[in-house]
Amino acid sequence: MSDHQENGANNDGASLKKTIPPYTKAVSGSLGGIVEACCLQPIDVIKTRLQLDRSGTYRGIIHCGATVTRTEGVRALWKGLTPFSTHLTLKYALRMGSNAVLQSGFKDSQTGKVSNHGRVLSGFGAGVLEALVIVTPFEVVKIRLQQQKGLSPELLKYKGPIHCARTIIREEGLRGLWSGAAPTVMRNGTNQAAMFTAKNAYDVLLWKKQEGDGKVLQPWQSMISGFLAGTAGPICTGPFDVVKTRLMAQTREGGELKYKGMVHAIRTIYAEEGLRALWKGLIPRLMRIPPGQAIMWAVADQITGLYERRYLINAPL
Repeated sequence: MSDHQENGANNDGASLKKTIPPYTKAVSGSLGGIVEACCLQPIDVIKTRLQLDRSGTYRGIIHCGATVTRTEGVRALWKGLTPFSTHLTLKYALRMGSNAVLQSGFKDSQTGKVSNHGRVLSGFGAGVLEALVIVTPFEVVKIRLQQQKGLSPELLKYKGPIHCARTIIREEGLRGLWSGAAPTVMRNGTNQAAMFTAKNAYDVLLWKKQEGDGKVLQPWQSMISGFLAGTAGPICTGPFDVVKTRLMAQTREGGELKYKGMVHAIRTIYAEEGLRALWKGLIPRLMRIPPGQAIMWAVADQITGLYERRYLINAPL
């Protein structure tokens, strides 16, 4: 082999080992999060109302949505959109970026590929990190805003996201913003471990797409992979999500807190409401999370795919 051929082979090998930097994945995730939040906020409001409904006020998803619209107006279905969209944007940026950083530690030094157990551990780590840094405080504020009922702003305890956060800190201390942290960590860690592993598996299985190969999936292909990857988590983590919502929603008004912690909440809900209550809100979660992942990945894959073609493969756009 000539020197020119050897240099060409070495350059090809070097380009194959290049990977998409974490900041690119963080940007792609945050942009996907904005689009997802605007599209799916009403389903999240309905899910929260159903999970907090102990008296049977709502008879299902459609009845809940119709009741909220009739009694509080259409805008009520977008209650908590500001913290929700901000939370999704930051969450996806941290999730995608931290997952990329963690995966780099599990890559094979020769092939540059990540094993399945590496993907699971990276996803779980990214889920735990997002739960502690971003998800818990934002969801506490979002849930407190969403559980408020009524049309008159002056009669509502919380006037908006900032006022809500300040009120919680004043009345419950800074730790109040991290109510329900334990089930949130378990929910998000498990969700992301499953989601990142499944998304990669579906991309390879359905579309023969490998990371770094320069192939840009069509948005509909990304949506199918993302939708399928987003289905397992809600079913597995239903009890953690219900407990998280109950812990975040409760305040110290009127004395002692009903739920003392994650395990106590699970036992109490099971004893008082039955096993099925631990999966309350599952249908709206399945209506929100898989479509949400479909929307997010459709945006994110376009951004990372363009980066691959422009900077890693040097293919024409």
